[in-house]
Amino acid sequence: MRKWLSIALISFSLHGFAQNEEIDLEAFAERLFQIQDEDITYEDIYESLLLYYSNKLNLNTVEPSELASLYILNPAQLSNFFIYRDQLGDFLSINELQAIPAMDLETIRLMLPFVTVEESLNDNRPLLKRILNEENNYFLLRNSRRLEEQKGYTPALPIDTTFVRDENDNIVDTLTSPPSRYAGSPNKIYGRFRTSHRNDFSLGFTFEKDNGEAFSFNEKQNGFDFHSYHLLLENKYGFNKIMLGDFQAQVGQGIVFGAGFNAGKGAETVNTTKRNSLGLRPYTSVLESGFFRGIGLTKSVGNVEFTAFYSKLDQDGNVQSDTTFSDFEEFVNSIQNTGFHRTPSELASKDRIQEESIGAVIQYRPHRKLTVGISGLNSQYSRPLQRKPNNYNQFEFKGDHNYITSLYANYTWQNFTIFSEGARSKSGGIGAVGGWVASLSRTIDMAMVFRNYDRNFHSFYGNAFSENSRNINERGTYWGLAIKPNRRHKINLYYDRFKFPWLKYQTEAPSVGNEWLVRYSHFPSRQVTLYAQVRQQTSQVTISNENLNQLVDQVKYNYIFNVDYELKPWLKLKTKVQSSTQNEDEEFTKGFAIIQDVNFVWWKLKFNTRMALFDTDNFDNAQYVYESDVLYAFSIPAYNGSGVRSYVMVRYDPIRNISLWLRYAQFSFRDRDTVGSGLEESEGNTSSELKAMLRVKF
Repeated sequence: MRKWLSIALISFSLHGFAQNEEIDLEAFAERLFQIQDEDITYEDIYESLLLYYSNKLNLNTVEPSELASLYILNPAQLSNFFIYRDQLGDFLSINELQAIPAMDLETIRLMLPFVTVEESLNDNRPLLKRILNEENNYFLLRNSRRLEEQKGYTPALPIDTTFVRDENDNIVDTLTSPPSRYAGSPNKIYGRFRTSHRNDFSLGFTFEKDNGEAFSFNEKQNGFDFHSYHLLLENKYGFNKIMLGDFQAQVGQGIVFGAGFNAGKGAETVNTTKRNSLGLRPYTSVLESGFFRGIGLTKSVGNVEFTAFYSKLDQDGNVQSDTTFSDFEEFVNSIQNTGFHRTPSELASKDRIQEESIGAVIQYRPHRKLTVGISGLNSQYSRPLQRKPNNYNQFEFKGDHNYITSLYANYTWQNFTIFSEGARSKSGGIGAVGGWVASLSRTIDMAMVFRNYDRNFHSFYGNAFSENSRNINERGTYWGLAIKPNRRHKINLYYDRFKFPWLKYQTEAPSVGNEWLVRYSHFPSRQVTLYAQVRQQTSQVTISNENLNQLVDQVKYNYIFNVDYELKPWLKLKTKVQSSTQNEDEEFTKGFAIIQDVNFVWWKLKFNTRMALFDTDNFDNAQYVYESDVLYAFSIPAYNGSGVRSYVMVRYDPIRNISLWLRYAQFSFRDRDTVGSGLEESEGNTSSELKAMLRVKF
């Protein structure tokens, strides 16, 4: 009776937005990240969100790690959710969420696209019949290209000839080099099929040809340049998971297995600091590295869960044989992750090194509050890896074999969660991260994270909390705070202090740095949302001054002011102003962008439009701004130089199961007569892109 009364009381307040469950990726990106940056793998963000969007979490069966991985609920909300479910039983309606203590309408609104309430019924139909009759499946095909002709697609010039002369200007040698051009067309083609049902199966494949790559059949390529595929069976044949094809793993705090979306330091200053163990997950992105290809199995015996996998994957690398600095007759200087195979040199590096991996995880969870586990990964390479030695990379991995093991744990007591993971690689290097998140009161949440990664710590699939893009050569302490005095105001802030005990690229001495952020968000009504944000980042770099290298501070400020307002249900506007300043050895540079979006619906057409003005002194002040794009595509270009950025995108749904997108975007620069460099260079001051996509649901 109590549950039905709660539902009746709150259904009216939730009515009106419960049906509007479309993903707003721009809102998520702005909520989770302090500022958009080129180093963030946004494809993983998209894949993680879409995984839950297409296979909603069932509130009656969801585990804490799954619900926490949405990065929406604070510690108190997570704790109260499971207390509520334990005491009152299964949810009867999604509207019950508002009856949970500490849960507010804004949080519920963020959750709605990713959760559902349904009975857990066993479907005894044959697997093939369930796949063929699954409603959650689709196929899409996308094509995009630059409209201006780039140098890489122009007709090849005669062979370039260079004359080598001695001190008397006599020709002593002649060097010839064939012209380099792209092997294929400027069209980028992407296709994808997926059908899935949570806790049952997932089946899909992806194919892609990048701009400039050829569509051909040979010993290294079958049509499209890249293919990805997977089959996941859950709770079948005595196993929790049977994973075939391409997959990733997310375990502990991500030191050994850190697949998927990791927001790290962001505008969501508390909830994103802790990683969650999700185990094996299908890989559906088109990034051509950072995943496994093979078979994985997960099985539970009582409170213990065992996971093991085997992977064999060809990767790109430049094979070299310079014994003057190498211990090997033939080696690869690094594994390349660009995925481009357009020019003769890029094609020559394709699939030159084979990685064979064996991984295992043992996890013990006696109850929902405690998780303890150990993980390990053994990697063998067909050719040794060795970087060309210099001052800063002396402790990088060298050889054809690496292994890494870790121990991780987390414990929750009421509104307080403590977490940690420590690992050791074959080199003897140690990597460790630990911390806690807590709701100190109804209005204050706090987090603290410590990390220490040795200069010789080698983890190739790690993605734990750090300042660097890799978990190596770093120590740091992070404090995060979120204050929400009422539903109309919210303040997020953090301070992070870090140290690099060894040299880095462009930093020829041990260095220190710090970073802080303050964001104020205001929600005056359901139709208006605004926020203002300041971020400061201090790091150290090496500069040359009169033949003397000197370590100097590089101080950068970023400012953002954003307001979203809904004038009508069919008309939404967004205005954003963002700028930056940088001071490096008393040299000041700056940049700014002013952005206006107009999004509206007319008839069966949905329009997203933008006009932006930008002006930056250099690339260090480039303004990264999220742009609306077609489904399953992410666009965050750098607004650099001086000019105008504009785009218009239209979506059309002619019938129920068919959707069409068309997007035109252009940079118009005022400070240059050519755009790009090398083979990407084009004449004129514009850079335009046309993109079209078709999605069919079955």
